[in-house]
Amino acid sequence: MPPQPQPPTTLMGSLRSLRDAEWLPLRVLLRAGRPRIHGCVWALALFPCTAFVTLPLMAGYVFARSARAQAHRRFPPRGHRRIEDPDVVRVQRVRAWTAAAMSLLLLVMYGKPEDVSQAQEQYMTRLAITPPLLLLSAPVVIAFLFRVASPQAKAQMRPRLRAAGRSALVYVGAVTAVPLLLVAIVLVEDRTSADLDPGFPWMQLALTLPFFWVLFFLAFATGPAVRTGFNSAGVHAALPALLTAVLVWEFALISLVTGGLPPGPPVVQILAVLAGPASVTAVVRWELHRLRTRYGVVLRA
Repeated sequence: MPPQPQPPTTLMGSLRSLRDAEWLPLRVLLRAGRPRIHGCVWALALFPCTAFVTLPLMAGYVFARSARAQAHRRFPPRGHRRIEDPDVVRVQRVRAWTAAAMSLLLLVMYGKPEDVSQAQEQYMTRLAITPPLLLLSAPVVIAFLFRVASPQAKAQMRPRLRAAGRSALVYVGAVTAVPLLLVAIVLVEDRTSADLDPGFPWMQLALTLPFFWVLFFLAFATGPAVRTGFNSAGVHAALPALLTAVLVWEFALISLVTGGLPPGPPVVQILAVLAGPASVTAVVRWELHRLRTRYGVVLRA
C-alpha cells in the first residue's frame, strides 16, 4: 500500500500522548541520554556534592514510575467512556469553556477582591471533596440503574460492579494509608530523637519510602479515578452521564451553602446558580438520547 499521510502533531496531541504513554525505566532513560551527555557532566552529576540532588531525583523517578504504572493499571486514563462520541465530547468542551468564560465575566463585572479569593477557595474545596462525594453518589446511581435494568443486563453488571468496588477499596485504602504512615513516621522520629533504639532510623526509612510511593499513587490515580467513577463507568455505558448530572447539582448546592449567592443583581445571581447545572443536565439528556438512538443503550428493562 502507498504510504499514508500522517496527521499533523499538535501540542495538545503531544501532551496527551506523553500523559498516556508508559514511562521508560530509569536504566533505559539513562542509556538513551548517555550518548548525548558528555562524560564530565555525568561525573559532575555523581560527584558527592551533587549526588545529594541527583540520587534523590533518580529515586523519585523510580518511585513515580512504579506508582504511575500501578495507578494506571487500577484506573485506566481512557477508561471513563465505553462509547466515545466525538459530537458529545465537542459539545461538552464548548459548554465547559462557556461556563468558565461566564464565571470570569461575572467576577469582572460584579466581583470584589474577596469574591475572587472565595472563588479560589471554592475551586480548591471542589477538588478536595470530589473523591468522597463521588464515593457516596456512585452507589446511589448504580443502585438506580441496577433496579431498572433487565435481568440480562443485571447479570452483565454484577462482575463489573464487583471490579468497581475493589477499585474503590484500593483508593480508599491508599487515602487511609497516608495519615497512618505519617503518624507512624512521627512516632518513630520521636523515638529516634530520644536515642532509645539505634534501629529506629531504619524503621523511619522503611516507613518513609511507602509514604512517598502512596503519595505518588494518589497523584496519578485521583484524576482517572474521578473520571471513571472508580471504574464504575464500565458497569453501564450511561453511568458517566448520570453521575455528572448528579454531581453538578450537588456541587451547586454545596457552593450555595458554603459560599452563598454569587455577586451581582438578584436575577444574575439566580441565573449564575442555576445556569451551570441546568446546562450540564441538558447536555446529559442529549447524550443519553444519542446513546439510546445510535448505540442502543437503554436505562430501563
